[in-house]
Amino acid sequence: MMANLIGHNGGPTMEGGASWRAHCWRAARARLLPVLPVEVVRLRVMRAKELGLDYKTYAGVRATTGRDLVAFLFSSNALSLSVARPVLAPERAAKLAEITACGRIALANPPLTPEAVREALLMIDAAHAAPALLAGHREVRAMLRAALGALPADGVLLIGDHGLERDWCAAARLAAYLPADRFFGPAAAR
Repeated sequence: MMANLIGHNGGPTMEGGASWRAHCWRAARARLLPVLPVEVVRLRVMRAKELGLDYKTYAGVRATTGRDLVAFLFSSNALSLSVARPVLAPERAAKLAEITACGRIALANPPLTPEAVREALLMIDAAHAAPALLAGHREVRAMLRAALGALPADGVLLIGDHGLERDWCAAARLAAYLPADRFFGPAAAR
């Protein structure tokens, strides 16, 4: 029985029928998701491998932004670099070396300098000063836009290792944030 209440959409009532509601949600979701040709899926799986990402992560970023990734933005926290140890762990270096056909930009958190990061990481394309962790949106956006240059912000994936770095994504309108342990794997040396 349908309710004739103000604001009711005329659909079935919510009493009982959990399996029917689950079926309706699955059917609605299936109608929303595009059906990609197998060749396109294969190309995207290969692209995810080139980037060192699992397919689910790559496809999620691609679906959200509508574009391919053009660069990674790594915080020095995500790279586990410090003034006392400005050397990249071998597992992380190998993961960075795997990335092909995509830019690799580092953000040096103080007291590290961009010059020290560039010297320590030969596989990085560029290094810039990171915004202060408690910087405002305007300052973060300006610093990250300067670091990206002409790259489209929504084609850049931020790899970070601090909760406040996640906020940089919204401020600079980056594609997404990925925690370092998810990108490098929990077994990577810290």
